[in-house]
This record gives sequence, structure tokens and C-alpha cells, in this order.
Amino acid sequence: MNVEQRVTELVEEKIADKPDLFLVSVKYNPGGKLVVLVDGDNGIGIDNVVAISRHVGFHLEEENVIETAYNLEVSSPGIDTPLSLPRQYTKNVGRTLSIKTGEGNKREGKLLAVGNDAITIEETIREKGKKAQVVESVIPLNQITETKVVISFK
Repeated sequence: MNVEQRVTELVEEKIADKPDLFLVSVKYNPGGKLVVLVDGDNGIGIDNVVAISRHVGFHLEEENVIETAYNLEVSSPGIDTPLSLPRQYTKNVGRTLSIKTGEGNKREGKLLAVGNDAITIEETIREKGKKAQVVESVIPLNQITETKVVISFK
């Protein structure tokens, strides 16, 4: 079993009794940096981050999963981290998203709804010589290459 698989199991084990928390990703980078991103439907408190970090760290040491020096970093995804799970989209309904699609198009709009395989956004379409129109667009998740929440300081 590789490091990422074992860490995934350990995190899932630790958050099993907290249905509002979910694992976003586990990455073990060359050079020994182990990054675990965990989120919650209503955010994740520092106490949960600390508990997960201690649980994972203890078991990795106990089981000698990583034989070289490593750095364990457990956190919630930063605001600039792209969304990767449908559950993260649900958490951001009502916010403005910047979306890149497979064709290289970039779209921006307010997230209205999240389905099993698509999202619905409200975007403003501007065509030359015409008045801007606000339309609802459905974008299949499998066509999205990157989605980030747009931060507004207005």
C-alpha cells in the first residue's frame, strides 16, 4: 500500500463520526512533503485539523509507513485552491466562480445549482452590438478543467 492510500484511510477513519467533514486530497510530493486537504460543509475548525494531523502523524510513525524524513501538512483548501469535488461546489452555491473548460474557454458566473454530473451558473453574455444578457448555463462537470471561487472586495 502506498503512502497516499494509507493516509486516505487514516483520515477517513478519523472523520467517520463527523459527516459534515470530507477529505479533498492527499498528495505525497518528492522531497517528503505530505499535504492533506480536508474540508467541511460548514468549514473546518482548527481543532479538527489538529486532531486529524495528530491521528495521521501518530499512525504513520507507529507503522513506519514513510522511512525517510517527511513534513506532514494538514489544512483546509485555500481560497485559491481549485474546486475538485461535487461537495465543494455545493458548499459554494451562491458564490461567483471562474471556470475553465476543456475547449480552453473561460467562463464566470454565480453558481445556482449542483447536480450529479453538471452545475448551473448565471452568467452575463456580451455579444458585439447587442445588449448584455444574463443567462442560466448548464456546464457538465466532465467538461470542466478548473474551477476557482472568485473573491470580490467590493
